[in-house]
Amino acid sequence: MTEFFMPMKKVPTVTAQQKQVTVINNKPVFYEPDELKTARAKLMAYLGQNVPKVKYTGPVRLIVKWCFPLVKGREDGQYKHTKPDTDNLQKLLKDCMTDCGYWKDDALVVSEIVEKFWATLPGIYIKIEEV
Repeated sequence: MTEFFMPMKKVPTVTAQQKQVTVINNKPVFYEPDELKTARAKLMAYLGQNVPKVKYTGPVRLIVKWCFPLVKGREDGQYKHTKPDTDNLQKLLKDCMTDCGYWKDDALVVSEIVEKFWATLPGIYIKIEEV
């Protein structure tokens, strides 16, 4: 099992779907805008500190709690029911976890529990369990 919390003043909200396309020599070329590159680099830096000694090779359950900075009118621990969508947040996170070496492929994630909250301590809680 792997379990940790990554405290962050600003939780990345940019999503992997925000890649852009341009045409060069009549061919489409996909690229990441600067905001996406920055979010990816931030996640990689934080995740890199918690990579398990042994890469997961079998099915796992991934539990993620996205804790966003508390805003006026919200309470600590209250569910965040506004954008970004959890599925969009998860894609970039799992891509970064794969790149860091948490598992051989994120297809190993057979169960996901994802929640978003408002929190006085913003960040991302992650737990990986073999199933």
